[in-house]
Amino acid sequence: MREANVNIRPWEMTDAPDLAAVMNNRKVQDNLTDGFPFPYTVKDAEEFIGQVHLAERDRAFIFAITYDGRAVGSIGAIRQENIYRLTARLGYYIGEEYWGRGICTAAVTLLCQYIFDHTDICRIWADPFIYNAASCRVLEKAGFLCEGTLRSNAIKNGKVLDMRLYAILK
Repeated sequence: MREANVNIRPWEMTDAPDLAAVMNNRKVQDNLTDGFPFPYTVKDAEEFIGQVHLAERDRAFIFAITYDGRAVGSIGAIRQENIYRLTARLGYYIGEEYWGRGICTAAVTLLCQYIFDHTDICRIWADPFIYNAASCRVLEKAGFLCEGTLRSNAIKNGKVLDMRLYAILK
C-alpha cells in the first residue's frame, strides 16, 4: 500500500535498527501509551517485530510506515472485543525528523482504506492527547471527525491529561 513516497508494509526483522532509532526518543514516546522501554534497543525492536508476526491476522493490523523505502515509524489498529468487535483502535508514530511532512496522514489513510476494504470493521477510532495538536490534525486531514473530549482520561509522565476522541466510519 503506497501513497507518494509513503508506504505501509509488514514489519521485517531488518527494520529493527530503524525502529530502535525512532523509539529511542523521549519526544516520540511522550505521545504514546506507557509500556515502551527507554532506552529502546535493537533487541526491544526485534521482540516487538516478533510479537507482531505472532498477532492474530484479523485482530491486529500493525505495519511499518516507510518513507523512501526506509522504516520511519509504526501504525496499527487493534480490533476491539465483545460489543465493540466491529471497531478498531488506531495508533501510530514516526521519527521526530519526519514530523510535519504529511507522512502520518498518508499512512493513516492507507491503513484505514486497507481495513475497510479487507475486514468487517466499520469504525476506526483514535484518542490522542489533547496537547498533541499535530496528531489531531493528522486525523482530521485523514477524514476523522472529532467526537469530543475525554476529560482527565489518562495519566502520562505523572500528569492527568485530557484526550480527544476521533473516529472514521466505513
